[in-house]
Amino acid sequence: MIDFLNNLDMQALLAVNSHHAAVPDIFMMAYTGKLIWAPLYLALAWFVWKRAGWAHAIVIVLAIVTTIALADQTCATLLRPIFERLRPSHSTEIGGLVNVVNGYRGGLYGFPSCHAANSVALTVWFFLLCGARSRLSMMLLVWCLLTCYTRMYLGVHYPGDLLFGSVVGSLCALLCWFLAVRIFKIGKFRGDTATQIPLAAFLLTVTALLIYSIVAHLVR
Repeated sequence: MIDFLNNLDMQALLAVNSHHAAVPDIFMMAYTGKLIWAPLYLALAWFVWKRAGWAHAIVIVLAIVTTIALADQTCATLLRPIFERLRPSHSTEIGGLVNVVNGYRGGLYGFPSCHAANSVALTVWFFLLCGARSRLSMMLLVWCLLTCYTRMYLGVHYPGDLLFGSVVGSLCALLCWFLAVRIFKIGKFRGDTATQIPLAAFLLTVTALLIYSIVAHLVR
């Protein structure tokens, strides 16, 4: 059963990773970065302050940061040394078949995915805060799914890495949400207002990445 799932994971990864082009290569490398999303994170903090006021906003932001740190370290420090599953880009089985972009292979081990855990943890928090039908929640879901896709496109994570990382991120978010509600009495936001700034930050960042990718390809 384990061999079957492992082979299925490999085949799914190769199916995604086998389709490459110059502009998407540049875009995926840029999209998967962390600092590029600083404007979105700041916009989300502004949104929380706008909806909750400064006192509750500080609690919520600190709780989200704690959640992401917990998810990240659970994957990177606790679970990866236990499982020691090589990334596709380092795999002795399919490493030669994986398309590597700009020499980027990531660290040695990739199970579970920290990118998936962190992005899912953030997304689940806003699902809990704003509701599943909120425009902000839907935007973050798209952002999260694209983040996970870039990791397969770049050949540094199997789908299973991303799935398990998503589970870790979700559990960490649910745990920290429960504690924040019980201890600090935070509650859900009502309505779907003040989302324009985070939505604009996401759309402008994606647009900037697309323009950058096209220009970078043309000047090469």
